[in-house]
Amino acid sequence: MAFLNRRKSLVGLDVGSECIKALEISQERGDFLITGYGQIDVNSEDAKEDAINELLRTCSFKTKKVASAVSGRSLIVRFLNIVEMPEDNLNNAIRYEADKYIPFDIDNVLLDCQKLEDTTGLSKNEMKVILVAVKREIVDDQYQLLQNCGLQPVLIDVDAFALSNAFEFTRMVNGEMNAEGKITALVDIGGKKTCINILRGHESLFTREIYMGGSDLTGYIAKKTGLETFESEELKRNPGDKADDVTEAILPGIEEIGSEINLSFDYFENQYENNVEEIYLSGGGGRVTGLDEALEKIFERRTMTWNPVEGIGVDPDLVDAELLIENSPSLAVVTGLASRIVEKTW
Repeated sequence: MAFLNRRKSLVGLDVGSECIKALEISQERGDFLITGYGQIDVNSEDAKEDAINELLRTCSFKTKKVASAVSGRSLIVRFLNIVEMPEDNLNNAIRYEADKYIPFDIDNVLLDCQKLEDTTGLSKNEMKVILVAVKREIVDDQYQLLQNCGLQPVLIDVDAFALSNAFEFTRMVNGEMNAEGKITALVDIGGKKTCINILRGHESLFTREIYMGGSDLTGYIAKKTGLETFESEELKRNPGDKADDVTEAILPGIEEIGSEINLSFDYFENQYENNVEEIYLSGGGGRVTGLDEALEKIFERRTMTWNPVEGIGVDPDLVDAELLIENSPSLAVVTGLASRIVEKTW
C-alpha cells in the first residue's frame, strides 16, 4: 500500500532583517531528512516578497506548507503566576490578566498562552504560564506576505521559541537529552538583534530580545578601518591574515553585547536562584572567529557555538551539504520552525 510510505514535509522560513532563510525538513517512516535549503540577502522591507519568490524558484521544495515566526518590539512575552485553573479555561481567563502586562490595545493583539511545569516562587493554588501577545497587524502582514508568494502558512511562531525547538529537535535526532534541572542559555546573534532563551531541561523560563547584533560589530570594523559597510562585513566573516585587527576592532562591540546578555543572566538568576550553567551560541550576526572564546571570558561560564542541523540527514540530490554546513550556525531559528513537523498539529 504505497500511501503508507508518503513523505511529509514542512518548510521553515526565517524572514530576517538582512537575510531570508528557508529550510525544508521531510519525515518518512520516522526518519527526518533535509530536502531543501536556501538563503538570500535582503536590503529592505519592500524587497522581501521578491526575495522569497527567488528562493522558491531556486530551491526545489516539496511542499508549499510553511512555518514562519515573528519578533521585535510589537511582540510581548511574559512569564506569569496566576490562580490555578483547568487548562481548558486558561485562554479565556488570560485575556483579563493580559491587560495588566501589555502596552497595546488588547483588541488589536493576538494572544496565546501555555501552562509551565515550573513551580519556582509559586504560592498555594497558583500556576505559572507563558503569555505571548503580538500586534495583530504584524501577524496579518506576515501571513499575507507568505500567501502572496504562493505559500500555505500553517503556523506563525516566535523566534525565541523556534530557537529552543531547534535545540530540542537536534538533541532528539542525536539521541541526547538535557539533564533534568540543568539551566541552559541559548543566545542567537542576528544581524540587528540578539535573542535569548533560557531553559531548565526542555522548558523555557526566560526570553529577551536585545537590539544589537552582527551589524553593530560590522560598524566597529568600518569605524576602525574606514572601509565601506559591505567590505567590513566581508572582512568580519573572512579576516584572513587580518584576524587580530578584526578582533581588536570589534572587541568593544562584543563587550557591549556581552554586558547586555549578562544583565539578562543576572535577572534570571536572581528570580530563580539558579545559575546559568552553559551557553550555546548561534546566529549569522555572530559569525566571527573566536567569538565564543571572547564571550566565555565575559560570561565566566562554558560558552560554545552549536550546529542546529547536526545529525539530521541531508538529501544530496536536493541540498548543497557543504553550503548547509558552512552556514549552519545561522540556521537555528529556521531549523526550529521546520522541526514543527514533529508535532503534526496542522
